[in-house]
Amino acid sequence: MSRLRSARLLLLCLVVFTCLPMLRAQANTWQPSPGHTQIPIWPGKIPDALPAKGPERMETTTDPKYFIGGKPSSGIENVSRPTMTVYSPKGNNTGVAVVVFPGGGFMELAIDLEGTEVCDWLTTRGITCIVLKYRVPAPRSKPYWGAYPGSPIALDDAQRTMGLVRQHAAEWKINPHKIGVLGFSAGGHMVAAMSVHFDKRIYPRVDAADDLSCRPDFAVALYPGHLGFKEGTLELNPDIASHINAQTPPTFLLQNENDNVDSIWDALSYEAALIKAKVPVEFHSYAEGAHAFGLRPTKYPATAWPHLVEVWLHTIGMLN
Repeated sequence: MSRLRSARLLLLCLVVFTCLPMLRAQANTWQPSPGHTQIPIWPGKIPDALPAKGPERMETTTDPKYFIGGKPSSGIENVSRPTMTVYSPKGNNTGVAVVVFPGGGFMELAIDLEGTEVCDWLTTRGITCIVLKYRVPAPRSKPYWGAYPGSPIALDDAQRTMGLVRQHAAEWKINPHKIGVLGFSAGGHMVAAMSVHFDKRIYPRVDAADDLSCRPDFAVALYPGHLGFKEGTLELNPDIASHINAQTPPTFLLQNENDNVDSIWDALSYEAALIKAKVPVEFHSYAEGAHAFGLRPTKYPATAWPHLVEVWLHTIGMLN
């Protein structure tokens, strides 16, 4: 081998070795399916920004014993640059839109199980789906464990996203009066927080999108957490309880009695407060089904909830 060829081979090896960490990092970051683009929700400085705990990365389960509905699932960690991804309807467009908040305990985001798979369902029903990749992890301390008002970052991102969706309603063929929110677990708490914190932004105004209402027109909270304040009672999270009023949007709740992550008392306490405020609420509970199943069918009847939500959307006049 000539000296020139050896030098070139050595240089190529050095380039590959240098770029390997970058390639690995890129492979471990989440990207939406082809044809969809992540849209940054903050044009400049991000309010309440925290130092990044590390590069954003995606982890996927590989052990079949942790599969859900027979399939692996993926979670995103260390999100410091929040984005939204818009999935437009397939075929008929009803004008209805849903902003989706994946769960993950305010530590990570269950991006497929409780995010993009929701869009796979909604878009076939003529509904625009917007997945919010909100900031995680949030600082965790009692009694809120990452939820607002203990940490404002997730609610900052959610309020901002709702304003942006209304700002782009005409472009995305959305009825600005038919935009709802749907979330799971910690994302279910965000549904409740958005349902009561809509009279003003919790962050300083950025642009015209923040002049538009961030009130959801309907709300769907599935196995929500951080709502019950005392196990075994109907005592509601004080922040949520102090802001519920008759303008809180119609709400759909679902939770299983054997959920050992977010207790049945979370949904029960919120339902009781909604009833007291005369807010329309539909609550479904089941003896079994546990936690974190998303839309994946299992042997438990709770996983039939998408059909129940579709019927409910018709009853409240969102779907014709």
